[in-house]
Amino acid sequence: MSAPIRVVLVDDQALFRAGIRMVIDSQADLEVVGEAGDGAEALAVVRAQRPDVVLMDIRMPVMDGLAATAELLHDPVFGDDPPRVVMLTTFDLDEAAARAIRQGASGFLLKDADPEFLLAAIRTVHAGSSVIAAAATRELFAHFAEAKQAPPPAFAALTEREREIFALAARGLSNGEIAAREFLSEATVKTHISRILTKLGLRDRVQLVVFAFEHGLA
Repeated sequence: MSAPIRVVLVDDQALFRAGIRMVIDSQADLEVVGEAGDGAEALAVVRAQRPDVVLMDIRMPVMDGLAATAELLHDPVFGDDPPRVVMLTTFDLDEAAARAIRQGASGFLLKDADPEFLLAAIRTVHAGSSVIAAAATRELFAHFAEAKQAPPPAFAALTEREREIFALAARGLSNGEIAAREFLSEATVKTHISRILTKLGLRDRVQLVVFAFEHGLA
Protein backbone atom coordinates (compact mmCIF):
# COMPACT_ATOMS: atom_id res chain seq x y z
CA MET A 1 0.00 0.00 0.00
CA SER A 2 1.37 3.44 -0.92
CA ALA A 3 2.04 6.08 1.72
CA PRO A 4 -0.98 8.13 2.81
CA ILE A 5 -1.61 11.52 1.22
CA ARG A 6 -0.29 14.07 3.71
CA VAL A 7 -2.62 17.00 4.43
CA VAL A 8 -2.24 20.26 6.36
CA LEU A 9 -5.37 22.09 7.54
CA VAL A 10 -5.35 25.89 7.75
CA ASP A 11 -8.35 27.65 9.28
CA ASP A 12 -8.80 30.09 12.14
CA GLN A 13 -11.67 28.07 13.64
CA ALA A 14 -10.34 25.22 15.78
CA LEU A 15 -13.69 23.45 15.86
CA PHE A 16 -13.90 23.43 12.05
CA ARG A 17 -10.37 22.03 11.83
CA ALA A 18 -11.25 19.31 14.31
CA GLY A 19 -14.22 18.22 12.23
CA ILE A 20 -12.23 18.13 9.00
CA ARG A 21 -9.39 16.25 10.70
CA MET A 22 -11.84 13.61 11.89
CA VAL A 23 -13.20 13.14 8.37
CA ILE A 24 -9.74 12.92 6.78
CA ASP A 25 -8.18 10.68 9.40
CA SER A 26 -11.04 8.19 8.97
CA GLN A 27 -9.50 7.27 5.60
CA ALA A 28 -6.63 4.81 5.35
CA ASP A 29 -5.06 6.67 2.41
CA LEU A 30 -5.19 10.15 3.97
CA GLU A 31 -3.39 11.65 6.95
CA VAL A 32 -3.50 15.08 8.62
CA VAL A 33 0.10 15.98 9.44
CA GLY A 34 -0.38 19.52 10.69
CA GLU A 35 -2.76 22.38 11.45
CA ALA A 36 -2.52 26.16 11.52
CA GLY A 37 -4.83 28.97 12.59
CA ASP A 38 -3.57 31.70 10.26
CA GLY A 39 -1.49 32.14 7.13
CA ALA A 40 1.75 32.99 8.89
CA GLU A 41 1.54 29.88 11.06
CA ALA A 42 0.63 27.89 7.96
CA LEU A 43 3.89 28.83 6.24
CA ALA A 44 5.92 27.42 9.12
CA VAL A 45 3.85 24.25 9.40
CA VAL A 46 3.88 23.51 5.67
CA ARG A 47 7.61 24.11 5.38
CA ALA A 48 8.23 21.78 8.30
CA GLN A 49 5.82 19.01 7.31
CA ARG A 50 6.10 19.12 3.50
CA PRO A 51 2.50 17.94 2.94
CA ASP A 52 1.09 16.84 -0.40
CA VAL A 53 -2.08 18.94 -0.08
CA VAL A 54 -2.96 22.07 1.91
CA LEU A 55 -6.57 22.99 2.68
CA MET A 56 -6.35 26.77 3.09
CA ASP A 57 -9.06 29.07 4.44
CA ILE A 58 -9.22 32.38 2.57
CA ARG A 59 -10.12 34.78 5.38
CA MET A 60 -7.90 34.57 8.47
CA PRO A 61 -6.17 36.99 10.86
CA VAL A 62 -2.44 37.88 10.75
CA MET A 63 -2.02 36.63 7.16
CA ASP A 64 -4.92 35.63 4.95
CA GLY A 65 -5.05 32.55 2.78
CA LEU A 66 -4.35 34.44 -0.46
CA ALA A 67 -1.06 35.86 0.78
CA ALA A 68 -0.01 32.56 2.32
CA THR A 69 -0.84 30.64 -0.86
CA ALA A 70 1.07 33.05 -3.08
CA GLU A 71 4.13 32.72 -0.84
CA LEU A 72 3.92 28.93 -0.60
CA LEU A 73 3.56 28.35 -4.32
CA HIS A 74 6.63 30.46 -5.08
CA ASP A 75 8.76 29.35 -2.13
CA PRO A 76 12.20 28.15 -3.34
CA VAL A 77 12.16 25.66 -0.46
CA PHE A 78 9.81 23.49 -2.52
CA GLY A 79 11.58 23.95 -5.84
CA ASP A 80 9.39 22.82 -8.72
CA ASP A 81 7.16 20.70 -6.51
CA PRO A 82 5.18 22.88 -4.08
CA PRO A 83 2.21 21.36 -2.26
CA ARG A 84 -1.16 21.49 -3.98
CA VAL A 85 -3.34 24.16 -2.32
CA VAL A 86 -7.14 24.03 -2.19
CA MET A 87 -8.88 27.15 -0.93
CA LEU A 88 -11.78 26.88 1.51
CA THR A 89 -14.52 29.48 1.29
CA THR A 90 -18.00 30.12 2.64
CA PHE A 91 -19.23 31.69 -0.62
CA ASP A 92 -19.62 29.88 -3.94
CA LEU A 93 -19.16 33.15 -5.86
CA ASP A 94 -15.98 34.38 -4.21
CA GLU A 95 -13.66 36.81 -5.99
CA ALA A 96 -10.86 35.87 -3.61
CA ALA A 97 -11.15 32.23 -4.72
CA ALA A 98 -10.81 33.31 -8.34
CA ARG A 99 -7.72 35.34 -7.48
CA ALA A 100 -6.23 32.36 -5.64
CA ILE A 101 -6.70 30.14 -8.67
CA ARG A 102 -5.03 32.75 -10.88
CA GLN A 103 -2.10 32.68 -8.44
CA GLY A 104 -1.77 28.91 -8.79
CA ALA A 105 -4.11 27.32 -6.27
CA SER A 106 -5.56 23.99 -7.42
CA GLY A 107 -9.16 25.06 -6.88
CA PHE A 108 -11.59 25.82 -4.11
CA LEU A 109 -14.20 24.08 -2.01
CA LEU A 110 -17.13 25.35 -0.02
CA LYS A 111 -16.81 24.82 3.71
CA ASP A 112 -20.17 23.06 3.78
CA ALA A 113 -19.15 20.55 1.08
CA ASP A 114 -20.21 16.95 1.67
CA PRO A 115 -17.47 14.90 3.37
CA GLU A 116 -17.37 12.53 0.40
CA PHE A 117 -16.74 15.44 -1.97
CA LEU A 118 -14.00 16.82 0.28
CA LEU A 119 -12.23 13.45 0.38
CA ALA A 120 -12.55 12.99 -3.36
CA ALA A 121 -11.22 16.51 -3.92
CA ILE A 122 -8.08 15.83 -1.87
CA ARG A 123 -7.38 12.67 -3.85
CA THR A 124 -8.10 14.41 -7.16
CA VAL A 125 -5.76 17.29 -6.41
CA HIS A 126 -3.03 14.94 -5.23
CA ALA A 127 -3.34 13.05 -8.52
CA GLY A 128 -2.58 16.26 -10.40
CA SER A 129 -6.02 17.53 -11.36
CA SER A 130 -7.97 20.49 -10.01
CA VAL A 131 -11.25 20.94 -8.19
CA ILE A 132 -13.92 23.62 -8.13
CA ALA A 133 -16.91 23.88 -5.84
CA ALA A 134 -19.68 21.92 -7.52
CA ALA A 135 -21.47 23.75 -10.34
CA ALA A 136 -19.67 27.04 -9.61
CA THR A 137 -17.02 27.16 -12.34
CA ARG A 138 -18.91 29.09 -15.02
CA GLU A 139 -20.75 31.33 -12.54
CA LEU A 140 -17.55 32.20 -10.71
CA PHE A 141 -15.51 33.26 -13.68
CA ALA A 142 -18.37 34.80 -15.65
CA HIS A 143 -19.09 37.00 -12.65
CA PHE A 144 -15.58 37.93 -11.62
CA ALA A 145 -13.48 37.76 -14.77
CA GLU A 146 -11.59 40.94 -15.43
CA ALA A 147 -12.30 43.10 -18.47
CA LYS A 148 -11.95 41.00 -21.58
CA GLN A 149 -8.51 41.09 -23.14
CA ALA A 150 -7.48 40.09 -26.63
CA PRO A 151 -6.05 36.55 -26.71
CA PRO A 152 -2.23 36.56 -26.50
CA PRO A 153 -0.12 35.52 -29.51
CA ALA A 154 0.32 32.08 -27.95
CA PHE A 155 -3.35 31.31 -28.60
CA ALA A 156 -2.78 31.78 -32.34
CA ALA A 157 -0.20 29.00 -32.14
CA LEU A 158 -2.89 26.43 -31.34
CA THR A 159 -3.90 24.17 -34.18
CA GLU A 160 -7.51 24.04 -35.34
CA ARG A 161 -8.02 20.75 -33.50
CA GLU A 162 -6.42 22.16 -30.34
CA ARG A 163 -8.77 25.14 -30.45
CA GLU A 164 -11.73 22.76 -30.68
CA ILE A 165 -10.46 20.81 -27.67
CA PHE A 166 -9.73 24.07 -25.83
CA ALA A 167 -13.31 25.28 -26.33
CA LEU A 168 -14.78 22.03 -24.99
CA ALA A 169 -12.44 21.95 -22.01
CA ALA A 170 -13.32 25.58 -21.24
CA ARG A 171 -16.96 24.50 -21.03
CA GLY A 172 -16.01 22.02 -18.33
CA LEU A 173 -16.17 18.79 -20.34
CA SER A 174 -14.01 15.94 -19.07
CA ASN A 175 -11.50 14.08 -21.22
CA GLY A 176 -13.99 11.24 -21.60
CA GLU A 177 -16.78 13.57 -22.66
CA ILE A 178 -14.55 15.34 -25.17
CA ALA A 179 -13.36 11.99 -26.54
CA ALA A 180 -16.93 10.78 -27.07
CA ARG A 181 -17.98 14.04 -28.69
CA GLU A 182 -15.00 14.28 -31.02
CA PHE A 183 -14.63 10.53 -31.73
CA LEU A 184 -11.15 10.44 -30.22
CA SER A 185 -9.50 8.24 -27.63
CA GLU A 186 -9.12 9.64 -24.12
CA ALA A 187 -5.35 9.30 -24.49
CA THR A 188 -5.45 11.52 -27.57
CA VAL A 189 -7.55 14.12 -25.78
CA LYS A 190 -5.15 14.05 -22.83
CA THR A 191 -2.24 14.67 -25.22
CA HIS A 192 -4.07 17.61 -26.83
CA ILE A 193 -4.87 19.12 -23.42
CA SER A 194 -1.24 18.77 -22.35
CA ARG A 195 -0.03 20.52 -25.51
CA ILE A 196 -2.60 23.29 -25.10
CA LEU A 197 -1.57 23.94 -21.51
CA THR A 198 2.10 24.01 -22.49
CA LYS A 199 1.57 26.42 -25.39
CA LEU A 200 -0.52 28.78 -23.27
CA GLY A 201 1.71 28.55 -20.21
CA LEU A 202 -1.12 27.21 -18.04
CA ARG A 203 -0.78 24.69 -15.21
CA ASP A 204 -4.10 22.86 -15.37
CA ARG A 205 -7.69 22.84 -16.62
CA VAL A 206 -8.89 25.32 -13.99
CA GLN A 207 -6.41 27.89 -15.25
CA LEU A 208 -7.59 27.05 -18.77
CA VAL A 209 -11.13 28.05 -17.76
CA VAL A 210 -9.84 31.29 -16.22
CA PHE A 211 -7.89 32.02 -19.42
CA ALA A 212 -10.98 31.40 -21.55
CA PHE A 213 -13.16 33.79 -19.55
CA GLU A 214 -10.54 36.50 -19.26
CA HIS A 215 -9.98 36.52 -23.02
CA GLY A 216 -13.60 36.16 -24.12
CA LEU A 217 -13.09 32.61 -25.40
CA ALA A 218 -15.56 30.76 -23.16
